[in-house]
Amino acid sequence: MTTNRDSENQIKDYIKGCLRNDRQSQQALYKHFYGFAMGICLRYANSRLDASGILNDSFFKAFKNIGKYDPEKGFQPWLGKIVTNTAIDFYRANLKFAHHLDVDAMDHPPPIVTDYDNLAYTDLLKLIQNLSPAYRTVFNMFAIDGYSHEEIADILKISIGTSKSNLFKARQKLQEMLLKQDQLSYKIQSNNEEKNCIQVRLDTNR
Repeated sequence: MTTNRDSENQIKDYIKGCLRNDRQSQQALYKHFYGFAMGICLRYANSRLDASGILNDSFFKAFKNIGKYDPEKGFQPWLGKIVTNTAIDFYRANLKFAHHLDVDAMDHPPPIVTDYDNLAYTDLLKLIQNLSPAYRTVFNMFAIDGYSHEEIADILKISIGTSKSNLFKARQKLQEMLLKQDQLSYKIQSNNEEKNCIQVRLDTNR
């Protein structure tokens, strides 16, 4: 039975091989983290084809810069940052973000009554993929990947108000999608067998 320590040692061996540009080690590392990395790509992508392109670019960057990885820190967060940045770069280069009404002055926006916290990844992913690219990107960056509105505005070259507006409208759209599934009450519970869950930030005023 493979233990976490065995897995960590195996990953370290893969990384050592990647530092030598060993193709087998690169393939093994790619296979090991494929599911994790593809999950991030699918959150940002319009299609699986786009997600595959983002994934391949991400691993190319990871292998190219693996000498900068600090072995004292976890590899998965390091890789995750590369994948997220690659996905953001992809859409920053391919999308023109529409300007929406700033919501800076909206001190008390209508409450989002639906509970997204601990939403099963696969269920949330289906909802996110139905958002427009602009709404989806800001929602991913703020609610899941933890960027502030100031950081989002700087990265995407939009105003802070536009970032807040896109997030607010993304949440409205998500709520509408959930309510359509059950007009009375709908709360997605994480299946006991679903281990891949994500926390979503709900406070739009952060």
